[in-house]
Amino acid sequence: MQIIINNYQWIYILLILLVLLLLGAMFLAKPVMRYIIKRVTNDALGKLLTDDYTQNIAELLPSLTRFSLLNLVEMSLRAQTGKALARPLGSPKHFVGYDNLMFSPRQMTSLSLPESAKINMSVTIGSSAKKPLKIKIPLMIGGMAYGLAMSEEAKVALARASKKLGTAANSGEGPFLPEEPGESGKFVLQVCCWSWGARTNKQIAFADMLEVKMGQGADVGVSRIEAAEFTGRARVLGGLAPDEPAIVLNAPPGIEKPEDWPRFIEELRQRANGIPIGLKIMATDRLEEELAMAVALGFDAIVIDGCEGGSHATAPIKQDDFGIPSLHALVRAKRFLQDSQMSLIISGGYFTPGQCLKALALGADAIYLATVPLFALGHNQIPKVAPWEPPTTLIYYNSPTKTQLDVDQAATSVANVLTAMVLEMEEAMRALGKKSLKELSAKDLVALDDITARITGVKSVFDKPIVPAIITKNNNKEKGQQAKQKSEQLSLEELKDEIGIQEFTKAIELNPKYILAHFGLGLAYEKKGLYQDAIRAYGKVVENANLPQDKSWVESAQDRIKELGEKI
Repeated sequence: MQIIINNYQWIYILLILLVLLLLGAMFLAKPVMRYIIKRVTNDALGKLLTDDYTQNIAELLPSLTRFSLLNLVEMSLRAQTGKALARPLGSPKHFVGYDNLMFSPRQMTSLSLPESAKINMSVTIGSSAKKPLKIKIPLMIGGMAYGLAMSEEAKVALARASKKLGTAANSGEGPFLPEEPGESGKFVLQVCCWSWGARTNKQIAFADMLEVKMGQGADVGVSRIEAAEFTGRARVLGGLAPDEPAIVLNAPPGIEKPEDWPRFIEELRQRANGIPIGLKIMATDRLEEELAMAVALGFDAIVIDGCEGGSHATAPIKQDDFGIPSLHALVRAKRFLQDSQMSLIISGGYFTPGQCLKALALGADAIYLATVPLFALGHNQIPKVAPWEPPTTLIYYNSPTKTQLDVDQAATSVANVLTAMVLEMEEAMRALGKKSLKELSAKDLVALDDITARITGVKSVFDKPIVPAIITKNNNKEKGQQAKQKSEQLSLEELKDEIGIQEFTKAIELNPKYILAHFGLGLAYEKKGLYQDAIRAYGKVVENANLPQDKSWVESAQDRIKELGEKI
């Protein structure tokens, strides 16, 4: 009998065979893969654990305990090109920062504010200028340069975010982007060290503040970008000739030597038409020298960028080995400027609401953020370039994928992240019982180690604790309460007549921050003619006052100090 198989039957047979093969593969895949992986793993481990160092990849391990994988990568990049590297986003080093500073709220002696309490987070920059910069929050969007780093789409998104937040966006040191001021809430224009850095009067007219940029945390000094590496609209807006390289000068156009600064600032002040003029510098150990000159020149604000600050692309040596940390610079600058009206803006290494609020407590008027909004720009848009390109290719000027950035979505993401940070800061303010940033101070902080305490001047957690009279031992309780009640009930004249040095000293031993006892002690010393001791006692009143109702005592103590100083 002859069996005839037509074409369709052959197809069915082939399909059945294919299904059988797939089923067989499914059953065999797991044991086959396990066998292959085991052979490869055993072979690799065998070589790793038995081959001589000279033939073993493990020879890298001793070296990698002395330097990092990043060092190895950068060594290879230098070997490949023979050129200076341009590393993005700042140094990987970690410096002494805010981790060992903690807020220390009162819980029994003072209650926190209710959830409904409104917190005033507004800030005024350059209060001495005719037209100060007023913003709703203490967080500002830092300078990120159009063309040199950021795309037009990214800059517009940052500007729109600043308008939503009621804060300021900084132009950065790139060519002036005409669309940016109109999209911004408040607009800070950098006068910088590039050929276009002097800015035109028309450009300045769009600004709410000018910022003369001499340095930043990750960069200072001169550099060069070849014409082939700086193309497109940014090149045109920068006013460069077709083959002209972009070169960083050592000062803004018009400054050739330090003696030129007074004339330069006077002319810039006239062009500014009353808006504040700030100065941006890298934080260094010559900080006070720079601040003295800034004060003498009449700058309205100072921007200090710590060595934690980032950059689009600068040499690793400038990022890793120049400058001082932001915390050190902030404390030193605040001490130097304590009698000045100059506003203090800090930047470099601020990523969390806690870091920002601690900086404000230590005396900063505002904080520039750059890395936070930069990464927020690409939130929920990273899949457009991942996994083959880094997320920053969505926002950099020279990237072919920059046009894929959804500007409105990016602006919303930046506004959201800064809004969330401010809300957390407001929650902390309520817990501390503060209605306004003006009420926040270093007295709300405690240092967890002696180094941080010494750097910041904040009380160390290891210092002798302050124990109020109401919780001291029973045999001291009555004496402390009696001294307190007696000093509260007596007038100034009665204090002079009835309270002696010994009684006030006992009250202070029970509570070293009891300002009424210090004031009474000052009066007692004064009555006996011990003027130096009296001045020290009155000084303790000023030092320990931290409540609104203490104001009158502070004023009285200051008056007594002034009067006694004239007698000595």
